Amino acid sequence: MSLDEDSLAYHCDDPPGKIEIRTTKSTSTQRDLSLAYSPGVAAPCREIADNGDDAYQYTAKANLIGVVSNGSAVLGLGDIGAQASKPVMEGKGVLFKRFADIDVFDIELDLDDLDAFVESVAAMEPTFGGINLEDIAAPDCFQIEERLRERMDIPVFHDDQHGTAIITGAALLNAAELAGKDLESISVTFAGAGAAALATAQFFVSLGVTRENITMVDIDGILTTERAEAGDLDPYSREFARDVPEGELADAMIDADVFVGLSVGGIVSPEMIQSMAAEPIVFAMANPEPEIDYETAKTAREDDIIMATGRSDYPNQVNNVLGFPFIFRGALDARAAEINENMKVAAAKAIADLAKQDVPDAVRKAYGDQPLQFGPEYIIPKPLDPRVLFEVAPAVARAAIDSGAARIDMDIETYVERLEARLGKSREMMRTVFNKAQTEPKRLALAEGGNEKIIRAAAQIEEREVARPVLIGDEAEITTTIADLGLEFDPEVVDPSTGEYDHYTESLYERRQRKGVTRTEARELIRDSNYFASVMVEQGDADAMLTGLTNHYPSALRPPLQVIGTAPDTDYAAGVYMLTFKNRVVFLADATVNQDPNEDVLAEITRHTATLARQFNVEPRAALLSYSDFGSVDNEGTRKPRRAAQQLRNDPSVDFPVDGEMQADTAVVEELLEDTYEFADLDEPANVLVLPNLEAGNICYKLLQRLGGAEAIGPMLVGMDRPVHVLQRDDDVADIVNLAAVATVDAQDE
Repeated sequence: MSLDEDSLAYHCDDPPGKIEIRTTKSTSTQRDLSLAYSPGVAAPCREIADNGDDAYQYTAKANLIGVVSNGSAVLGLGDIGAQASKPVMEGKGVLFKRFADIDVFDIELDLDDLDAFVESVAAMEPTFGGINLEDIAAPDCFQIEERLRERMDIPVFHDDQHGTAIITGAALLNAAELAGKDLESISVTFAGAGAAALATAQFFVSLGVTRENITMVDIDGILTTERAEAGDLDPYSREFARDVPEGELADAMIDADVFVGLSVGGIVSPEMIQSMAAEPIVFAMANPEPEIDYETAKTAREDDIIMATGRSDYPNQVNNVLGFPFIFRGALDARAAEINENMKVAAAKAIADLAKQDVPDAVRKAYGDQPLQFGPEYIIPKPLDPRVLFEVAPAVARAAIDSGAARIDMDIETYVERLEARLGKSREMMRTVFNKAQTEPKRLALAEGGNEKIIRAAAQIEEREVARPVLIGDEAEITTTIADLGLEFDPEVVDPSTGEYDHYTESLYERRQRKGVTRTEARELIRDSNYFASVMVEQGDADAMLTGLTNHYPSALRPPLQVIGTAPDTDYAAGVYMLTFKNRVVFLADATVNQDPNEDVLAEITRHTATLARQFNVEPRAALLSYSDFGSVDNEGTRKPRRAAQQLRNDPSVDFPVDGEMQADTAVVEELLEDTYEFADLDEPANVLVLPNLEAGNICYKLLQRLGGAEAIGPMLVGMDRPVHVLQRDDDVADIVNLAAVATVDAQDE
């Protein structure tokens, strides 16, 4: 199928379109309905009637944007009218929700009259927390935005103007830095003088570009004062008219430092690129065909060019989705009355700064494992980078507060935590652990210190102050890798092959001499970074360790088990996953270590998992799972969890509710516990789920992760004498940093 055919099938698949309305409160009982509507709904209505600001407390207004268009200037389609523009406006709503969790009503107004359009939008102020104007032809779009900003007490933002300007501005900040060009002295040529071009030129001035150094060219040539005096330019274009001779685009590009194309494809030749100043910056953003294609422009300058386009198949895509969802997120949450210039500049700078940070593995994978690293081919972040939310929205909110646009005060650090919770329960849970870890960072041995992911993770671990990383491996190789990655990171490195570690050898020999290990063999084993890290922790030279990224789980676990061993009065370690859903968290064990545990092992695993849950500020409620409910099936397999549950209930030191054996749905469905099994010791659904064997545990967590939409953190190793965690071979940098924080909290508890 062609792209058009695929798109038509995508949009008409039942239900048609791309958005729907869902309730956010329970509506399952008559009581619920009486609260949602009559008669209960009268209470919030009265409150809002007394104080209009209470609409932000009692309705969805605080998180609701109106995406408004008349379809007069749809990208790539032109004036197609209001009705035909609806798929685009729905798509805008999808992006708002996907990237910033903002709800949208799309409003298509069949109005060509400017006054009528303004009146219609202004009348909708009680409904929305903000207005995103979209695909409105110039020059009407300028007047519409100006008049609505003056009349409305909520943010009004024309994304075609300002979204493009902000992202292009972020790209300019980084491109100029890489090219060694000062914003105040660069000369900029624009191809196009429409809404996006004029807004971008104005925004460049806000960033520090000298207005007199900007030359704009439209279809009739350079915007000159002569044309302005002749009445050839509208008031908005007139602001960028220059007292220079008339000329064409080719004339305007001679010796220009920067070219910004917001016009039509194919209008720039290689010769025009060659006429530009040294190390030119070229933003050819016409879609779908740029003003000059990427390869042609690069070839024209023998690769001394920094280039961006509007296309996703080339480096440096200027994409408005990097801006508008997060700008509105910050503006809404600060209850801003407007989106002012300070907020826009803050957004651009935050986007530019993010491009200089290490890129998460998930983002790299989403873009075909491209080597994304700050430089000429990576001057702006990728749209799918989830960190944009945590960088741009707080920057915008802070600027709103500082500039006086905000109507509420905010603690920005707490605000970041709220934003993380919007992207998933796992982030909210990990924030608890990170906060604990940062109170007292511990010394963390990273056994595979030469691995690129480990090095990148170590840099983040140190930057976020969740631990003091120690890289174990070849020092020269580690130093070279750090330089290749462009990291500003000077870690502690311990090289087992160069130092004097006879005391480590003796410690290992003493522990393993009656396990068939000679002193000579111990000397050889200590060169293995896993054994070295294990002895380092056992000797107290490190507080915790991570390993396993380059080894199978059993192989990675063997050295710490042999050297560190399990905790006193503990015979078995276990692997626990924290699985997070939208409104629920469960800890699932054992998924990595014990193949066929007996009742004593199951009880031990339950105790350790409950302790782990409390590290995440979750009060444990444990269920030992089976395919039987409280004796409904009686055989050796069902007796094991039943006896383990009884053992735990009889133990006076167990201070959390526990029951079993029970089926999985019984454990997690409140109605079953309350109605069918009201005798159960659990009066709420379980959050610690102990599986009867390794096979069940592994199958369960993978099905919940892949089909149930759970986010998995782990496996977290419990039951060890000192904090040890074994990574999975496909873990990314974020997983490593998460487990580093868990390891630090483990060490703090000790």
